[in-house]
Amino acid sequence: MASFDRIRYRRHDASVFLFAFDLIELNGDDLRRDPLVVRKAMLASLLSRASPGLRFNEHLDEKDGPLVFAHACKMGLEGIVSKRRDSFYRSGRSPDWIKSKPQRVKAVKREAKDDGGR
Repeated sequence: MASFDRIRYRRHDASVFLFAFDLIELNGDDLRRDPLVVRKAMLASLLSRASPGLRFNEHLDEKDGPLVFAHACKMGLEGIVSKRRDSFYRSGRSPDWIKSKPQRVKAVKREAKDDGGR
């Protein structure tokens, strides 16, 4: 299970990695109006020259989603985020970005409780 406190204190440990998945600004240029696939291509290029502790999080095909989600659940992770390749960056909730969490995650239970269990 990922623990941000444990990771934070091991930031110089070779077993800790940061997986970057999006890029919204580069050299003062706002990239939020560029599609995700364009932003990720720029990010991949940047990270090809980065230190070993920085890793690029590849964009997966939608057919891989259920398998990735199953593995995230087995690993005790909070869940996964699915994004449309052609989506622009928007703060807050969006129908283009969907968060999938296992039922055991407290936030999911709280949300289900708040909306009357629907």
